[in-house]
Amino acid sequence: MQLETQEKVRRRRRSGSKPQRSSAPGQNPHLYVPYITRKIPPYDLLGDEGLSQIEAACDRILSDIGMEFRDDPEAVDLFRKAGADVTPVAQNAWNLRFEPGMVRDLLKTAPARFTQLARNPEKSVEIGGDATVFAPSYGSPFVMDLDQGRRYGTIQDFENFVKLAQSSPWLHHSGGTICEPTDIPVNKRHLDMVYAHMRYSDRPFLGSITAPERAADSIEMCRVLFGESVVDQNCVIMGNFNTTSPLVLDGVTTKGIREYAAAGQGSIHLPFLLGGAVSPLTMAGACAQSLAESMVSCALTQLVRPGAPAILAAFLSSMSLRSGSPTFGTPEPALGSLVMGQLARRLDMPLRCAGSFSTSKLPDAQAMQQSMMSMMSAIQSGGHYILHSAGFLDGLLSMSYEKFVMDTDMCGALHAYLNGFEVNQDSLGVEALAQNGPGEHLFGTDHTLRHYETAYWDSGLNDDQPFETWDEQGGIDAASRSNQRWKATLQTYEAPPLDIATDEALKDFMARKKASMTDMWY
Repeated sequence: MQLETQEKVRRRRRSGSKPQRSSAPGQNPHLYVPYITRKIPPYDLLGDEGLSQIEAACDRILSDIGMEFRDDPEAVDLFRKAGADVTPVAQNAWNLRFEPGMVRDLLKTAPARFTQLARNPEKSVEIGGDATVFAPSYGSPFVMDLDQGRRYGTIQDFENFVKLAQSSPWLHHSGGTICEPTDIPVNKRHLDMVYAHMRYSDRPFLGSITAPERAADSIEMCRVLFGESVVDQNCVIMGNFNTTSPLVLDGVTTKGIREYAAAGQGSIHLPFLLGGAVSPLTMAGACAQSLAESMVSCALTQLVRPGAPAILAAFLSSMSLRSGSPTFGTPEPALGSLVMGQLARRLDMPLRCAGSFSTSKLPDAQAMQQSMMSMMSAIQSGGHYILHSAGFLDGLLSMSYEKFVMDTDMCGALHAYLNGFEVNQDSLGVEALAQNGPGEHLFGTDHTLRHYETAYWDSGLNDDQPFETWDEQGGIDAASRSNQRWKATLQTYEAPPLDIATDEALKDFMARKKASMTDMWY
């Protein structure tokens, strides 16, 4: 597969014409971009004193309590040689403690911004700095829609969501495990998932992380798709890794991290912190713990291969202390996300943060209210890679077809929000008022005619008609409109072209891998 240099791609993006608007709602071609370049500043919630206290607490966690590593003596040895204090605590388990400043020093070689290539060079994304990337939700075992309700996900569902993501101009990344394809054996499904991203999307994607050999398979499939030399010199795939909170990194995780880093590929390092269960209830404490766990996980990549792309990450969650159930889309974690953005900027590292979180069981008002609280915190935090941008429902247990449509429409609005607005003589619009004078409408003025197509974001989903018109047309609500939309999108979907020989080589790789192992269902 031939790839252009990034500079050639950037030049063509600057000089290329924009898609033209059709008569259908929700087009907004002036907002189409391979990734967002934000033009509004992130929000700084805390001052230097508060941030310094959180960083000092992080240092205390790492120096006084430490992190436990399990089942990966090679990772432990890398940290030992770098200066960590290593104490065996059980068979194949070690406590690692780090002097203040040690982990930060290791992270100095991590890039502040990097490019993840797509097989279509026009859709490569940049992560870090002023770039923002939206990706679908990740990891749900169930899917749901208004017709069939909640059910286990299948490979057909997985492919459908890849196609829906590819069809939306408001997502920039194909994501990873959009839903679990439970009809394929556990030890083989990673092959089908990675292939689905390669075949049905031409955007960047995530690979498998559930076992080191599956991580290796994901990278090897990229060598087939992109070519070995391209993979050796560029980030073409990333893995999304979770710590085992509180303060544990297991061997499956660290071996997978090492696999991606050794190949020069990207990785995301996420503590999933449920307040009161695996982290302090208070947001300051959760931020300190999240920073500690993510920093150590990121540092492992730099010990393996300095300069390997690594993304600091935070998933802060509240919980109902009456029932013990997670609660998503609440204000306290939203505030915590703002602070994690500040901490990431002080480290000069890219950040994955928050997303469209909800515990609602339907694509309803609760779903969108919670999602907006959480998603806006990701936007205002300055988050660079925003996983869970579309489809998240049922506390991440379910991927919803209808909510996917609703969320992607909102992602379109966020393109306009992050674009800010210019202040100049033309945008001030005094001439629009002067042209016809007081008491006259502005519909036909030169200023209005120049700007009417691009002045406002246009929703592809909302019904903004008068009540009477809406009622006469059947009174269809947003969830029902979304149901119609995802079906129509799949009916008209066309896969992006893929070289036939490359496609056959990928299928051959998958067939040989599957034939080499017996099925495992758990």
